Amino acid sequence: MRLNRIYCDGPLKADAILPLSSAGAYHVARVLRMRAGAPLVVFDGSGMDYPAEITEVDGDKVTVRLRNPTPGTGESPLRITLVQGISRGERMDWTLQKATELGVAAIAPVLTARSVVRLDEKQAAKKQTHWHAIAIGACEQCGRSRIPAVSTPISLRDYFSTVRKDGMRLVLSPSAPGSLAGIASLPSKVELLIGPEGGLDDDEITAAQKAGFMPVRLGPRVLRTETAAVVAMTVLQALWGDLQ
Repeated sequence: MRLNRIYCDGPLKADAILPLSSAGAYHVARVLRMRAGAPLVVFDGSGMDYPAEITEVDGDKVTVRLRNPTPGTGESPLRITLVQGISRGERMDWTLQKATELGVAAIAPVLTARSVVRLDEKQAAKKQTHWHAIAIGACEQCGRSRIPAVSTPISLRDYFSTVRKDGMRLVLSPSAPGSLAGIASLPSKVELLIGPEGGLDDDEITAAQKAGFMPVRLGPRVLRTETAAVVAMTVLQALWGDLQ
């Protein structure tokens, strides 16, 4: 039987008795309607799972006792960083949720020329917190024990100038000469750049190539930004990751 999984801000240790966060406690007590004595798994994002038992449920307060941890098993051998042009509202939320389920290691939200969303410093910090929470929820659902890092949103130009190349760099472009599935290399790290609604403009594609990103296409059809992210990551995981 698959046990319910709850994130708890760590660090955690075996034999500890601790309260769940308000969000975790609400989910356990009000949504799942679990009671004292019920088993679950608690994790703090470090890569370890802690089998646990509920010791007390008091309204919206839930206390658990942790047992000896075991290594999580949900991480892909392929480290993917998704450099995602920020899209609007639920589209971006959905993209981050599915990317987490598909094993992304890190997510770098970027503002591009065609991004409809515009963020000041305060809004960017608020969005980062919101997206981090989405990643946590996706990890609880899909069985991952490491939470993908979600960066503070920056401009694509700043990303090119401040982030060092780390593995193979790919950018999705409908006009690229070669397909993503046709790449013959066997990388262990990939940076995947995807534009927002409307895609990346010609200047951004050129700048991406100068920064070491190789243009690739997914097929003969132009996909929505949230669809492109899911399809591209699925292809990468099927070729070089853990969907084999």
